[in-house]
Amino acid sequence: MQPNRGSGDLTFTEAARRKQIVTAALETIAELGYTRASFAQIAKRAGLSSPGLISYHFANKDELIGQVVAHVYATGSAIVRPRSDQSDTAAEALRGFVAGSIDFYATHRTHMLALTQILNGHPEARTRWFDQPNSAELDGIEEVLVRGQQAGEFRDFPAREIAVIIRDWLSGALLRMFVTPDLDVAAYTRELVALCEHAVRSH
Repeated sequence: MQPNRGSGDLTFTEAARRKQIVTAALETIAELGYTRASFAQIAKRAGLSSPGLISYHFANKDELIGQVVAHVYATGSAIVRPRSDQSDTAAEALRGFVAGSIDFYATHRTHMLALTQILNGHPEARTRWFDQPNSAELDGIEEVLVRGQQAGEFRDFPAREIAVIIRDWLSGALLRMFVTPDLDVAAYTRELVALCEHAVRSH
């Protein structure tokens, strides 16, 4: 019964129902964890009459989970990329990326919690859904750093290694938000941006 068509071939109703299911899956995983997020639980949250309606739109749980991960990354990209891509200098781009990432974490905690639950709950999550976008993100940070070095904005350093460090700092920021609900996000963002700028700027 499942429609074997590309997303561009879906009717408006089918696309809306798929989006509804993906949203329900994301929220269910964030609340219950990956293992307990069954089709029955997802269907209940989505207000569907039967879990079988999920199987109509998605071949299996892995296909649905893949769409959840893709949705989180796309949402984050829509928030973060404009802050970096529209910058005139590498320093502004780096500042926009770091601040934008933390803003996304703060305003979309359910998204990030679901992503973490999937990463920790699915044995093949990293290779299936995370390695490629994470590598692409590191490539983007590295490109900004190299651009800054070429323009004389940044000091000489191994760009890939520093990109990994910045990425690790952001992962630490996400963890801090999870364990500190009343975190002063504005202050944390300000200091982490300053830390990144001091670490790379040309003296």
